[in-house]
Order: sequence, then C-alpha cells, then structure tokens
Amino acid sequence: MQCHTVCRLCSACCPVTVTVEAGKMVRAARKSFLPEEKRLSCPKLAAAPEIVYSPARILRPLIRSGPGNGFHEASWDEALGRVAERFNFFRRTDGAQSIAWLRGMAADWGAPWDYACRLMNAFGSPNTIGNGSVCHVAREMAHAFTYGAMTLPQPRNSRCILIWGKNDRNTAPGVCEQILHARSHGARLIVVDPIRTSFAQMADIWLQIKPGHDGPLAMAMLNEIINNNLYDAAFVDQYGIGFDELRAAVAHFSPDLVAADLWLDPEDIRRAARLYATTRPACIIDGNGLDMQLSTFQATRAVCMLRAVTGNIDREGGDLIPQPIPLKNIQLKERLPKDVQPVTAAYPLFDAFHPTWGRHAQSCLIDAILGERPYPIRMLVVQSGNPAVTMTDAKRVRRALQKLDFLVVIDLFRNRTAEMADVILPAASCFEKTQLNRASMRSSPVVLQNQVIDCLGESRPDWQIVFELGRRLGLEADFPWASVEAAIDEQLSPSGLTVAFLRENPDGLWTEPTKFEKYRSKGFATPSGRVEFHSDRLARAGHAPVPFAEGTFEDLPGSADACNADVVIGISGERTNRFTHTQFLRIPSLARQEPEGFVDIHPRDAAARGISDGQEITISNERGQVRMKARISDVVHPGSIRIAWGWGEIDPDANVNNLTDDNRRDPITATPSNRSFLCRIET
Repeated sequence: MQCHTVCRLCSACCPVTVTVEAGKMVRAARKSFLPEEKRLSCPKLAAAPEIVYSPARILRPLIRSGPGNGFHEASWDEALGRVAERFNFFRRTDGAQSIAWLRGMAADWGAPWDYACRLMNAFGSPNTIGNGSVCHVAREMAHAFTYGAMTLPQPRNSRCILIWGKNDRNTAPGVCEQILHARSHGARLIVVDPIRTSFAQMADIWLQIKPGHDGPLAMAMLNEIINNNLYDAAFVDQYGIGFDELRAAVAHFSPDLVAADLWLDPEDIRRAARLYATTRPACIIDGNGLDMQLSTFQATRAVCMLRAVTGNIDREGGDLIPQPIPLKNIQLKERLPKDVQPVTAAYPLFDAFHPTWGRHAQSCLIDAILGERPYPIRMLVVQSGNPAVTMTDAKRVRRALQKLDFLVVIDLFRNRTAEMADVILPAASCFEKTQLNRASMRSSPVVLQNQVIDCLGESRPDWQIVFELGRRLGLEADFPWASVEAAIDEQLSPSGLTVAFLRENPDGLWTEPTKFEKYRSKGFATPSGRVEFHSDRLARAGHAPVPFAEGTFEDLPGSADACNADVVIGISGERTNRFTHTQFLRIPSLARQEPEGFVDIHPRDAAARGISDGQEITISNERGQVRMKARISDVVHPGSIRIAWGWGEIDPDANVNNLTDDNRRDPITATPSNRSFLCRIET
C-alpha cells in the first residue's frame, strides 16, 4: 500500500510516499517535480525503516529508580502521574514559573509547538522556550523587522541565485533540485560560504568569507550597488523608508576598505554585487550560516536589504512574501499571569515580534537555572532535544541540568540529555503521527503529515502526551479534543480546510493562488507599511536602527585578535545529510557511511604544525577542548578549521560545544557565537 505523508527526519519537510506492507513501513520515497531518475537521494530517508524499527527505540516510559540509580519501565499512568505530581508540587512551592519547557527541533515546528505553549500558558508558566535564538527564528525576526515577514526564495524560476551560508544538498534536497534545475537553464550562481561546498564549486562567484563576517560583506555589497546606482530607485522611493540613512551607513564599507578583513578580494565583492543587482529576477537563499553569530540580527537585516534595494522582494523568481493560511491561535497566551516575567524578559523584542513564535532566547534558561534570576527554575521538560550536547558551552549546560530538581525528556531514543532525566517518555516517529507542520502553517500549499503506521510499542505522538498531561493537570477544558484531527480542524477552522480535505489532496491544498507584488495594494507588514532600512522600533528600544551604522565590526571572531600561527577560527559544522544534529548517529547503515567526525584543516596550517592526515589532534581554548582526528582539506581557508558537529553524543571529548562561548550574545536575539570562535590546535 502506498501512503502519502511528510518526512520529519530533518527540518526539510519533504513530501514522501511510504510503502506499507502488512502494517509495516518498508520504504519511503521523496516526491519531486523531477523525473525519478533525476531526483536526489537522501540517506536518512533510505534508512527510515531502520530508524523507525531500531532496537534502540524507547518503547515504554522509564522512571529513575532513585538518585544515582538506573531506570525501570513503567506504565503511562505511572509516568504521567509522576510528571503531573511534580508540576503541581513545584507550582505550590515555587510558583508555576519555576517549571520550564524546552523544545528542540526533532518533532517539528508547527502545531506541536502550539500544544506545548497552550499547556504551559494555561498552567501559568511563561517559560516555554524554543531553540530559535540559534536556529532560524532570530533570522526570521530580522526579515520581519525589515519588510514584515520572512521571504521564501524562488530558485526554480530565478535568473540569479545567491546562496548565503546554506548547503541544501545536505539539508533540503527539494530546494537543491530547484537550484540545479535553474542552473541547468542558465541561472547565475553566487555563493557566500567559508567552506567550499558543492555549490561553491559550481558557482560563477564564490566568496570564501571569513567566518562570522557576513554583515560587513552585505554592507560592502550594498555600498557597491548604491554608489553605482544599480539599485531599483523606483521601488526604493515608493516602498522604502530610511534609505538615506542606509546610504550613509554603507559609506563605511567600501570593498577596498573592508575586503582584507573579510579574507576576500575587493574585486570579487564588486563582481558579486554587480551580478546580483543586474540579473533579474534574483533570489537569496539564506541559512544557518547566518545563525549562531553575535551579529545574527543585524547581519541578516543587511542581507535582507540587498533583496530590497534590488526590488527582488515578492517577485516571481525572487523572494516571495508568504501567504499564510488563516489559523486560530490556540496558545492561550492571555491566560498567563500579568505580574510574572519570563526568564527571557531581557529580550522583549525577540519575545514579541511574532504572534505565535513565542520565546526563543534559550541561553536565558540556563542563566535562570544556575543563577536563579529572575527566579529559580526547578523543573524542566525537554521535548525532542538534546541540550546536554547541542547547546552552547556544553559544560555549563550540563551543570544546569544536574542542578534541576526534576527533568523530563520526551524522545525516541536515550540520548545524553535523557540519561540525566528523572522520567523519559517515549515519543512516536514522524511516520506514526498526524500533525500540521510549520511549513504548511506559514504559507500555501498546505500538506498534511499523515500517520501511515501504528505507533510502535507503547510510544505515543507528542500531541497525545501533551493532551493527556494537560488533563492530568486539571486542564480538561483546554484539551477537549479526542483526536489530533479534531485539534487540527479547530486550528484550521478560519481557513475552511479540514484534515479530511487534506487527506483527499495529499499533494497539498492551496488556500489561494500565489500572488506577487502584494505590497502594491497592501504595503508591507511593518509599522510604516514600507521596507524599513531605518527602524524606529529598534531606535526606540535602544538598538541601532540601521545595520552597522558606525562602520565597526571589532566584536566579530578574529577581528580583534589577528589569526596567527597560534590562533585559528573554529567553525561548527558540517550538517551532513546522514544525521540531524545528534540524531541517528547510532543507526548502523548511516554510521557505516560516516563512522566518525573530523577536524578539517587546511594543508598550509597542517604543514606548519607537522600534522598528518588522520592524526588525532586537540582543539582548545579557555572554555575547554575537543579531541578528534585531523582531515587535511582545502575546503577550509587557511587560518580556519571546521569541527564536525554532533559527535559529542558519541564521545563527550568530541563535542564542539566544549569550545563555544555563551557569555556574549546578540543584544536583540540572545544569539551566542557558537558557529565561529577562536581556538588553538595542539598535537
């Protein structure tokens, strides 16, 4: 039997066809606009049955038998009873706000995030925290503050594609296929990346930027475009505000002045700016390379302004303003007590920029646990995440998790965070549950992630765990739905769509045809109704209203400390297509393809230190060290190294977050610099 659903083994949300035989999933294939023989393969999807039926899956709830002891299997009644009892206990002793809920990415961003927010808001805690300060949401805020929404690039119909800090060959095969299709039909390609990716190899222009210096590069490109009148003056005059202030800011960023600090040739910056500005339509595909930097917000705003000054916003083949479907907000934020601030209160703009994204300054949670400011956090629920490995400054995070009075983990597998838990609740895989994903909630078409097999063992979908916990907390009226279909139907009710309609249309339903240049009649969803090159909102909050307006960028990695024979810039990466963060590293077929991580080091740097290929080396700084094998490769620039990501799940000494710093953060989004940092190589 062929079943249609959405794969959520990573964040790409690929529509797939699943073959089910005798109730068992036997294979899955990704859908594509390309004929089957031209489609890209995905190792994770090929291994999907192995992941789903892994003997390492948690299939019954687990409760710690006592301090320092192991776990024993329990019934759902006992496990949820224990969790509910702790919720109520800490509400009585320390207030509902002493309980926090931390979401990772594994179980998807969409309706499950709304359910967790609803539970915590109704319970009285403002501390439902996501990971968006280091992944996507901080970048989305920058888009929203510039032109009202995060744009969706349209590479398939573009004539010029600028890829900025993203490698969709590993992270989004559907988008990769669109890029390759456009390239085969003559589209020009510019890549900004410190790593020589497959896209960099095929690019017309590759800007191998110094890690963490994306903002100054965007400003230099704006300088070239504006000073040579290559911008869309009609669009800027009619639909922009604050352009003169932007012009003054970019005057500090002549390519000739800044190129050397960016490890670039000024002529390459000029060529890239001119190619992008004069080839239309053009789109920009930005990614995680812009995340996890001290200047994430302003750097992304500068990149957003490239779209705006060239008039490529909301044009076919450019960057589409999404058309979100009408949805009912079910988060119940209005139920929160007015006199209790969240632990993220120091970042109010980030907390409030979107009606349903919620709070994502995740480092503040660790602050509150360790420092008990603004109040103590006693209990934490971790849903589909592994903060003991994936969060910045891993040693600090582990101290925080150890200090908690009670830790609950909801996941498919026992990861390093789960090993520290008091209760582990077994979650179902993406093929064992029906849900509405964020990708479908933010724009058309709407594609349903449909349950195609029964839950294994006693595992349960996230929605069912949250709904049942809510009822045990006395919130029966807030979780009245007998099924996830009923909950999704209520959320979809303003759109007129239903789960039944979506199941009848497995390739997706469009609520309305795609429209371009909507700003001509509606303006932009900003306070001024225009593209805001200068933001009064930021100025009133005490932040720079124009990116890098003072012309300085000394706080970026390697700016104040010149990289020399002792100091290099470490890069956190690579996100391979076999694993998702720390997930699936122990799946045999995937582990055979990639059995270990490496430190990529340029031949010049290796020779200077007498390092040979495959030699075990130590990377260190004042926060800690990483021990891995060296891989001599020119994919990195001299003076920088790339440290494989996620391997701290296998070996704590291989955790790149032993080196990352959480003390300094983006002042608007709380983003630490865990994408790039200074370190030393030791043999």
